[in-house]
Amino acid sequence: MKRDATFSPIKTAIILGSITAIGPLSIDMYLPALPGIAEHLSAGASFVQLSLTTFLLGLSLGQLFVGPLSDALGRRRPLLAGIVVYAVSSLLCALIPSIWALIVLRFIQGLAGSAGMVVARAVVRDLYSGTEMTRFISHLMLVNGVAPIVAPVIGAQLMLFLPWQGIFVTLALFGVALCLAIWVGLQETLPPARRSAAGIGRTWSTFKVLFRDKAFMGYGLVQGLISGALFAYISGSSFVIQNVFGASPQTYSLIFAMNSVGIVLATQVTGRLAGRIEERILFIAGISLAFCGAMFLLTAVLTGMGLYAVLIALFMVVSSVGIVNTTGFSLAMENQGAAAGSAAAVQGVLGFLFGGIAAPLVGLGGESTAVPLGIVIAGLCLGAVLCYLTLIRPEAVKARLGYERKQ
Repeated sequence: MKRDATFSPIKTAIILGSITAIGPLSIDMYLPALPGIAEHLSAGASFVQLSLTTFLLGLSLGQLFVGPLSDALGRRRPLLAGIVVYAVSSLLCALIPSIWALIVLRFIQGLAGSAGMVVARAVVRDLYSGTEMTRFISHLMLVNGVAPIVAPVIGAQLMLFLPWQGIFVTLALFGVALCLAIWVGLQETLPPARRSAAGIGRTWSTFKVLFRDKAFMGYGLVQGLISGALFAYISGSSFVIQNVFGASPQTYSLIFAMNSVGIVLATQVTGRLAGRIEERILFIAGISLAFCGAMFLLTAVLTGMGLYAVLIALFMVVSSVGIVNTTGFSLAMENQGAAAGSAAAVQGVLGFLFGGIAAPLVGLGGESTAVPLGIVIAGLCLGAVLCYLTLIRPEAVKARLGYERKQ
């Protein structure tokens, strides 16, 4: 894409990173408050975690609509509309009288927030390709990575002075700030000449092409399963670390922040290595790190190895997300320029879909055991390995053999 003289990569990275921070902030900021919400609304752990599930499902379903819509109407209009609804629904979450009202409003909040998640990724594909895209994603995730580091800390500190409702008021104010930043600082990246025709038929045809692309779906499923492991950790770690191991909300927020630093470091190392080491190799390294961490975690919780072993294993799993998502997104989107919005939607949906399924599962064993968390994360990481072996690797071998024959 031809960029005008006012285009600033740094400004764009900050704005897009802030937009994609909607997910982490909306999830992580209220994690220290989960036990308090359960007590205030007289709800069990699984019901409170269901509010996380509905938010994730909203993010997933919303992307399926917003992605194709942004391919047809451009990026700015769907983005601004979604952020406005996000701000309003966040404010309403602070006024709810029951757990079921929170569950419904979180779903609406997720639907609206999906606009930021999918459009930000589509904008990246509009602007960059190849190794340049991987490096920009690493910068984007550096900005985005600050959110999960500071979000639980902010949430815990707000709880020292305000009831848990103050967290959602803060999210509403964040939505208002995003609207202003987008209006002033983000240019349209999809000119009318490159937009696709709107319509359900055209949208379904685009999705069918994507679903039949084994390599694209393989990358999406691997990212989805690894992201699902991350959301299992997000959903279950608050109860495990506070209730099973006796940590305070403030201590938990610091532990959560340390794991988030792992994502940022892994992302930045990946960005610096891109171009020096083949991205597919980096992708495989990320999957391997996740699998080893998951097996270590499962062993630790089954044998009672203690908090430190659990924290080391979780750090490995969480850090792997920075490698897998950075390289996986770039590899998957490389050939999807004509339908970047729809392709970004599919990529995003898979992660939140697996996350939405995993979130309530980690609470099925109650609030006094870490075993369900270990089992769910191990199963998801094993699934990621199998998807790579059955979908991505065969396609890579075919491509390499075809290239050698041409030579």
